[in-house]
Amino acid sequence: MKNELKELAVSLFDIDVVKFGSFKTKVGLETPIYIDFRVLIAHRKILKQISRALWKLSSDPDNVQQICGVPYAALSMADVIADDTEKPMIMRRKESKNHGTKKLLEGVYAAGDKCVIIEDVVTSGTSILEVVADLKNEGLEIIEALVIMDREQGGRDNLEKSGVNIKSLFTLTEMMEYLLSADKIDQSTYDKVIDYLKTNKASVKIQEEEKKNTRLTTDFLSRSKLAKNPLAKKIFEIMNEKETTLCLAADLTSADEIIKLAEIAGPHIAVLKIHVNIIDDFSQIFIKQLKSLSLKYKFLIMEDSKFGDIGNTVSHQYSKGVYKIAEWADLITVHPVAGPGIIDGLVAGLNDISEERGIFLVTEMSSKGALTTGSYIEQSLSMGDNSKLVVGHVCQSDLFKNPGMIQLTPGVKLSKDSDDLGQQYNTPESVVNCGADLAVVGRGITQATDKISAIIKYKDQLWSAYKNRLS
Repeated sequence: MKNELKELAVSLFDIDVVKFGSFKTKVGLETPIYIDFRVLIAHRKILKQISRALWKLSSDPDNVQQICGVPYAALSMADVIADDTEKPMIMRRKESKNHGTKKLLEGVYAAGDKCVIIEDVVTSGTSILEVVADLKNEGLEIIEALVIMDREQGGRDNLEKSGVNIKSLFTLTEMMEYLLSADKIDQSTYDKVIDYLKTNKASVKIQEEEKKNTRLTTDFLSRSKLAKNPLAKKIFEIMNEKETTLCLAADLTSADEIIKLAEIAGPHIAVLKIHVNIIDDFSQIFIKQLKSLSLKYKFLIMEDSKFGDIGNTVSHQYSKGVYKIAEWADLITVHPVAGPGIIDGLVAGLNDISEERGIFLVTEMSSKGALTTGSYIEQSLSMGDNSKLVVGHVCQSDLFKNPGMIQLTPGVKLSKDSDDLGQQYNTPESVVNCGADLAVVGRGITQATDKISAIIKYKDQLWSAYKNRLS
């Protein structure tokens, strides 16, 4: 295959896929060489040759059920491979549509399908990782990524550390060696590119940018200054001051039991979450007691109604009826399924309320087989970005980068587990490493014999994981 690759390298040079000069890569690295495979759409013979050579790298071609090309340059190669093998092809959009089905992935596929990703050039690996995340959100299994050119700047390491197996036709060094031996470039051009590779690694560049930009390595006090919602700012400040990221789910049916639990948990929690419509003996006296404890111990009250109706209905559900939730709940949870109108309805429900309020959008759920995947997640994140009422997202993974927003993650237990009704639990360390700022613990505390010991144990483990995440 070496001779075949050398001929391909020369062909690519002859049609100006390989360019020398001064360029900048996607991740911001200056480079003396640029590889532009988009040119191949005008050279069908070479396109087919390189696509077929790429498919020879497949480790298990018979068990591949889907081909997915990374947009846009790799789409033409993926199309050739799909046509040759008669396998279906998936196209992952760079952005979801804002009309029609609003899908991010185009094609016919099913959860569990085994997929191979096709890419033209890997520098940092971020483009492939973005595609992997979207495919996994739809339930597909990633076998490997087949790449024409590995620029040897850290992308392979980034992908393999993320569990993505990668195979490439060429490394940049191999490409330069083929061109030098074919007298397509001189020794000084070869030396310039090889010297460049020794000192310019995309993995280092990415790590530096992530350290500067990601919310996961920024402390709560710094992030409080970036929050657009005053209540989000307050949550950050409470977590920082009390050194706790614990949201206690007091999903109990007795008002007295909730008050007793809040009394012992109050000093150790940032938020107390309840389901008001399951309380058998609800009264305004209960609300008055709960508000008094929240002021005494500096925690916020969240009503977990998960509003999910049209705007006019949720406006009444929020502000009227027996519960009058808007009058006492600092925070509520909201399903974005009804679209932006649901936020408008909640804003209308606050017309007579002077206190600060905030909502968490249920962007991703912890239950097995949840339908909160793909474009649903994209649209929910977009709704959050466009509303000052949103303090953050309920989700299981690091879905957003805005440091002024809060990730609320439910389903936390000291050991990984699940219940008989599909709820899946993860450890404090794992949820924090997956982006959780505020972690919801329920039965791990409410069903504990020694509740105060359980509260402190969860508080300490979560806070330790947060501090480790910062470093």
